[in-house]
Amino acid sequence: MEKLTLYIGNKNYSSWSLRPWLALTAVGVPFEEVLIPFDFPDGNPRFREVSPTGRVPVLHHGQVRVWESLAIIEYAAELFPDHGMWPTAVGDRAVARSISMEMLAGFRALRGACPMNMRRPKRRIELPEGVEDDVARIASIWKECVARSGGPYLFGRFSAADAMYAPVVNRFKIYDLVEDPAVLDYMSAVEAHPAWLKWQESALAETWIVPEDEA
Repeated sequence: MEKLTLYIGNKNYSSWSLRPWLALTAVGVPFEEVLIPFDFPDGNPRFREVSPTGRVPVLHHGQVRVWESLAIIEYAAELFPDHGMWPTAVGDRAVARSISMEMLAGFRALRGACPMNMRRPKRRIELPEGVEDDVARIASIWKECVARSGGPYLFGRFSAADAMYAPVVNRFKIYDLVEDPAVLDYMSAVEAHPAWLKWQESALAETWIVPEDEA
């Protein structure tokens, strides 16, 4: 099989890059990583060289180009069906995909007000309208899934659904958005995962500063 190459942005800030990187790494899908740093305010022209949208992440596999986080995850799951990217049970897979799509399409208030930032010290900010509703909905999803599966992750073992919500773990922590013990337990489980720790180590070593993401 031809190698997979995943193009990503800054690990400190790029929530969209984190999702497929974490999903592939956690289940042992082999890939080569190429990091192209953000270059605000004009963007990085190198993105256009590798991505049809001019954005990252994007996956190259021979002549195939796959962009958007969830599409990359699905493509890798098809290539490596025995790696357990999604839950085993049909019903669980349906729920996992549903909440992953909800993450992809929703929670805009939270994402806009509270950018992912692995280096940011924990500190609250004034929250605009809609953020608390987003936080409550995500907390409800996490608690229901973990209660049903027995944890420590949403569907028992780590899956693509956990990867899709991983940037929110960072957001909830650094902006001090939750106090529920069950939610904090789930966050701690994600933060202890070896794939998370590997990404975090690289993120904390980066020196790039993107003012737009320093809320």
